Amino acid sequence: MSAIKRIKTPLDKKAVASLKAGDEVLLSGVIYTARDQAHSRLCEMIKRSESLPVDLEGQVIYYCGPAPSGNRVIGACGPTTSGRMDPFTPPLLKAGLKGMIGKGARSAGVAGAIRHSGAVYFLAPGGAGAYLSERVRKCEIVAFEDLGPEAIYRLEVEDFPLVVGIDSRGRDIYAGR
Repeated sequence: MSAIKRIKTPLDKKAVASLKAGDEVLLSGVIYTARDQAHSRLCEMIKRSESLPVDLEGQVIYYCGPAPSGNRVIGACGPTTSGRMDPFTPPLLKAGLKGMIGKGARSAGVAGAIRHSGAVYFLAPGGAGAYLSERVRKCEIVAFEDLGPEAIYRLEVEDFPLVVGIDSRGRDIYAGR
């Protein structure tokens, strides 16, 4: 078993290339949350050649809709099913996105787009939203506030625990590719 890898955002080619499907990772830095509605809006903006509210170059999107926080930095913030974002993934990768965090398998087309873009898909532990929230140091809405928990949030995370689901070579732990 290999050692846990520590990486920071924004992701660069060298860091992404060093990861292999199945690697355990502790991610630190800035990540952005986005779910279905935010993805749809971002892709519409790309189609219209509009400036995006977040520069995606080297960034990581976490498929998550945080729960209300009470008096904490953030409420539970577990991953949502990634396959719902598959139709939106190729345009975002072309816009510079380098990493995605979610749960579950991705389509063969998305695995190919990840390989082609030299990106990476991480898996976050499902059912562990309260635990994952303890890894978030700062949280703020940066776009689409009208979407509530589906808005885009900027999170600063420290040692966020992940597993590489699809690496930059297209190897997929679900498909054995």
